[in-house]
Amino acid sequence: MQRAEKIILHGLFSSHLLYILTLQPWLLKKCHWVIWGGDLYVHQAELKDWRWEKNEFFRHRVIPHIGYLVTYVPGDLELARKWYGAKGKHMECLMYPSNIFTPVELPNVGHTTTTILIGNSADPSNNHYEVFDHLKKLEDQNFKLVCPLTYGDKDNAERIGAEGFKQFGDRFVPLLDFMPYEDYLKVLVEIDIAIFAHRRQQGMGNAITLLGLGKKVYMRSDVTPWAMFNGLGVKIFDLLKINLSAMDDSVLKENKLRIKDNFSKVMLIRQLHNIFKD
Repeated sequence: MQRAEKIILHGLFSSHLLYILTLQPWLLKKCHWVIWGGDLYVHQAELKDWRWEKNEFFRHRVIPHIGYLVTYVPGDLELARKWYGAKGKHMECLMYPSNIFTPVELPNVGHTTTTILIGNSADPSNNHYEVFDHLKKLEDQNFKLVCPLTYGDKDNAERIGAEGFKQFGDRFVPLLDFMPYEDYLKVLVEIDIAIFAHRRQQGMGNAITLLGLGKKVYMRSDVTPWAMFNGLGVKIFDLLKINLSAMDDSVLKENKLRIKDNFSKVMLIRQLHNIFKD
């Protein structure tokens, strides 16, 4: 770190890293904090024990002096400045290939059952039970549910699976095993509606891909991705107003175009170039 011209921090999760940077504050001006989400929203952790307080103590001493803040979500940048007094220069960047959209040939096969994706992992932050409650209230019950549970809390995955089968029977399809990206993409292609009930920025790679494929995406209206997508002219739907109706063709086409333009490989390369030449 002493010898490096630039330091890229891929998430600010490690307490040991916080200690190192606190003891060597002169390193911070050449640090680029790639904000993942969880490393920012830990500020709102439900369990605020002595470990959390200790790490927050160091985070408040490190983050204000980090030279560069790397994110493509304006709301996350605003929260870093609000919660931690971050003063670094903003470097807009999609960060990783997982956040770019690659056009996919969609099969021209009609189906009568609506396929709904719930969340992106078994982590409790997906609020699966809340989504189950919303879906049980729908008059139109002609749907099947696909629920990715391949990573996250394994015990919670079992509980979600059991509750999903209890409430929806064989209409509930849990994804329990890891699969190659190409196979997972085939799953996303078959989705009609995706519901992300996170209370913070999360599951962005999934959301971007689904929107680029012309799928209808629901999320909370008070999370930072909602404002980001709306700022780009991408139509997102409110979690509190779930229905199974299809999007207008004009909205679908506009969403696909906006995602293609704003989440491309060319865009990522240009942004990374700006970071490394800065």
